[in-house]
Amino acid sequence: MAEVIAAGSAMEAALALLSAGEVVAVPTETVYGLAGDATSGEAVARIFEAKGRPRFNPLIAHVGSLAMAEELAIFDPLSRRLAEKFWPGPLTLVLPLKPGSAIHPLVTAGLDTVALRMPRGFAAGLIARLGRPLAAPSANRSGRISATTAAAVAEDLGERIPLVVDDGPTPVGVESTIVKVEDGRPRLLRPGGVAAAEIEAVAGMALARSGAAAGIEAPGMMTSHYAPGAAVRLNAVETFADEALLAFGPQRARGAEQALAIRNLSERGDLREAAANLFFHLKELDRLGAAMIAVEPVPDTGLGEAINDRLARAAAPRDADDDNE
Repeated sequence: MAEVIAAGSAMEAALALLSAGEVVAVPTETVYGLAGDATSGEAVARIFEAKGRPRFNPLIAHVGSLAMAEELAIFDPLSRRLAEKFWPGPLTLVLPLKPGSAIHPLVTAGLDTVALRMPRGFAAGLIARLGRPLAAPSANRSGRISATTAAAVAEDLGERIPLVVDDGPTPVGVESTIVKVEDGRPRLLRPGGVAAAEIEAVAGMALARSGAAAGIEAPGMMTSHYAPGAAVRLNAVETFADEALLAFGPQRARGAEQALAIRNLSERGDLREAAANLFFHLKELDRLGAAMIAVEPVPDTGLGEAINDRLARAAAPRDADDDNE
């Protein structure tokens, strides 16, 4: 069973395991990540093994500085501007691989691009000490709800990994926004912890959106993701007696009083609070054993775009080839 160590005491243990090619669950500002040395095929293979992750789904490589990122990928002027504005933080940039890049091919799933992000907090310090980038998809079994607490990681992966670093609940609560710049224009591959409007303000132009038929260009683009064991019903204006209810705001769906249980993403309708609570509340409701989780409507503005993206993927038909961050 994984050892759980508080972040203030975990650095040396985490560093020793990563240096030996092992994997470690670490906190980031978005969700907990399952980290391994992104330059080591053995370490990356252990990530896949622990998660049961499809090999054709790429991973995000986390860097400790812009200088480290420039050793791995080629930055166009707009991508550099976005990195300078939003790093460290919940923005991932998909960039062309630099010739001779140390990133292992398993990280990119055979693509000629790499997804890069610079995290905050414990993960940033760990990368600085290791001196190499960390591949770190969400610390959960493939296709399941992303973990926003160390306890959730231990419950899901505790028998598969040696260490979970505990730094409390993650403040953002949804995965990073993923953007790819093509011919000078930014395209949104996955909404996330940075709202599209914030990126558009820096870019000075609208973000293009990837269509439903887009191939897998980055993590988080599988149709079915973030799924609880229960089925998920979206935009519920009525609740039935055999359902659990994921609520939003001060007003309840009709029949809410007969729900098996209710968890509210944000009583005051705050989308940032809702994003931080999303995966934790989904996991709580799923533990109750309801066959269906009804979800009240969430506005599709700001961080609501990321919340609704995750909910739509949670509600999608399930298959075996799903995964998250």
